[in-house]
Amino acid sequence: MTRTIYVGGIPIGGGAPVVIQSMLNTPTTDVEACLAQLRRLQAAGCQVARLAVPDKASATAFAEICQQSQLPLVADIHFDYKLAIAAAQGGAAKIRINPGNIGGEDRVKAVVEVCKDKKIPIRIGVNGGSLDKSLLEKYGHPTAEALVESAFTHLELLEMQGFYDTCVSMKSSTVPTMVQAARLFRSRCDYPLHIGVTETGPVKMGLMKSAMGIGALLLDGIGDTIRVSLTDDPVEEVYAAKDILKAAGLRKEGVNIISCPTCGRTKIDLIGLVNQVDEALKNCSKPITVAVMGCIVNGPGEAREADIGIAGGDGCGMLFEKGQQVEKLPYDQLLPALLERIEKL
Repeated sequence: MTRTIYVGGIPIGGGAPVVIQSMLNTPTTDVEACLAQLRRLQAAGCQVARLAVPDKASATAFAEICQQSQLPLVADIHFDYKLAIAAAQGGAAKIRINPGNIGGEDRVKAVVEVCKDKKIPIRIGVNGGSLDKSLLEKYGHPTAEALVESAFTHLELLEMQGFYDTCVSMKSSTVPTMVQAARLFRSRCDYPLHIGVTETGPVKMGLMKSAMGIGALLLDGIGDTIRVSLTDDPVEEVYAAKDILKAAGLRKEGVNIISCPTCGRTKIDLIGLVNQVDEALKNCSKPITVAVMGCIVNGPGEAREADIGIAGGDGCGMLFEKGQQVEKLPYDQLLPALLERIEKL
């Protein structure tokens, strides 16, 4: 079991449920836009949000956003240790830094002192695309071993200051490298891990890479908080994270939709119907399995373990629960009847 850190009162590590994170893509200096996006993220199920703090104006805005945000906020800092201090003083729930790029030991110490005083954890963020030149020379390219060595080097900088309230991430755009690094790190250390695949490419590929990388680690019992990085609306990152957690059996809240892949027996627009069900139930928190099947003959039987479901036939369909028929309906009444029944569950 890993150590536990607390981000705005939310436990990360120590056997606590895996925490979902995302990062805003609005300019931090646009306070109202950031707050609006934070509200959308929270409604989608995000638990912790990160904002870039690249300059003094952003640090000032970050403090204002912290005062109004209902989500705990992480300040993403690079190069300027003074911005980390300002963010910590401004209400950050966590500081994300790379101790190797904010200057010497005295600057790391200055950040640690304010984080100690305010009981703010630090996330060490190691990225395959920004490894120290000495590590690249040693390993030839950003290997899993290079990422882990970088993480331990940065941990030592904090531990020298007596700071252990730390979370670690070692991200790569290469799925096997990210997975191997996390497994190697976990075998040697019990700091909580923030896991995710970075720079994943277009949305479709990003979802595939994230599901593979994050999912593989979660099934190993590795990963205390996750962020699905997508070149898309951050809200979609949250929905993807929830789906990965559900697929890994680690999240019970929310609807699990199962549906058949269609075949020659299908007489309805099953693809369209599944998409409608998915959209309608996106924010439903009930821990139920909903089946959407394309065959009225085999549908209920194949989905007998579902809590509730519908199966379409030729112009009509069936509403069923636990494999038992409840009602036969015209096709255009299937979706409304399903949603009404779910509302009463």
